[in-house]
Amino acid sequence: MGNLLYLVAVILIIGWAVGFFAFNAGAVIHILLVIALIAIILRIIQGRKPI
Repeated sequence: MGNLLYLVAVILIIGWAVGFFAFNAGAVIHILLVIALIAIILRIIQGRKPI
């Protein structure tokens, strides 16, 4: 389950980067980035390596 959460976070960050630099999709992409960062922070707090 932890690997799945990390995979989703990475996909969201990549999606944010593509959307921000290529399409400038607006607030939705930034919300996805925040969700991805929260997932990574939770993983760090739980004592697992983020990468």
